[in-house]
Amino acid sequence: MACGTKLNRTRFAPSPTGPLHLGHAFAALTAARLADPGQFLLRIEDIDRTRCRPEYEALIAEDLHWLGLDWPLPVMRQSERLPAYQAALDRLAALGLIYPCRCRRADIRAALSAPQEGAAPIGPDGPVYPGTCRPRRMVEAGLDDAIRLNAARALEHLGLDEIAFLDENIAPGLPHRLSAQDFIAGVGDVVLARRGMGTSYHLSVVLDDAAQGITLVTRGKDLIDSTWIHVILQKLLHLPTPRYHHHRLIRDAQGKRLAKRDDARALKLFRDEGVPAAQIRRELGF
Repeated sequence: MACGTKLNRTRFAPSPTGPLHLGHAFAALTAARLADPGQFLLRIEDIDRTRCRPEYEALIAEDLHWLGLDWPLPVMRQSERLPAYQAALDRLAALGLIYPCRCRRADIRAALSAPQEGAAPIGPDGPVYPGTCRPRRMVEAGLDDAIRLNAARALEHLGLDEIAFLDENIAPGLPHRLSAQDFIAGVGDVVLARRGMGTSYHLSVVLDDAAQGITLVTRGKDLIDSTWIHVILQKLLHLPTPRYHHHRLIRDAQGKRLAKRDDARALKLFRDEGVPAAQIRRELGF
């Protein structure tokens, strides 16, 4: 039984913005393996309505079934959960922990390039936001604003000197720790709702994992720094913190992480060429 005697509930949560590739196959198979004999779920992260396509969602199901995976229905879709995301934002607003941000990427780059700022640290979402709009209040929020977490205020509200979580793959048994000061300086005021979307990856993944009762979150090592954000949101919204398993990434011959634009490794092409799914599973270590 995976992970001792624990019955895990895991999920694979792709965005239908392009074909799945070998990296997605590895992630899905990892989640399914660690769920056995528990439950493996599929979730569709389709909040970006400008890039998501129904044909890609259909292709996701075809590819996963080809790999031998199955999951219970109905499938959760983020596009159907906007009221839940708004309710969470309302709770955070009532606590005074979020604020509207009108800054565009060019504005942020300009602010960070000012001589007195020095080199900006890079967080999970890119350069750490300099706090330009932090004095704004939610009553000033407009339709063209993003919504950011006030990191310092959130940590003060929780009374946390550090954030910690357990990873069952990277240094298992040893908590990963980050001081509140380092979170503020190195992660900062992350976006919880993007313009025109009503949410962001960080907010939606936390709420969706809780709604689905996910006990073990499996995802790539490239997202491990985002987990600090998710633990804070779980505490702010009184949600359980699952266990984590950040797995290796599948890379090309040059060592670059696979991307959806890398169609040469799309699962559909392997299927069309008659490559057996069992061969793909073996090559990925399953």
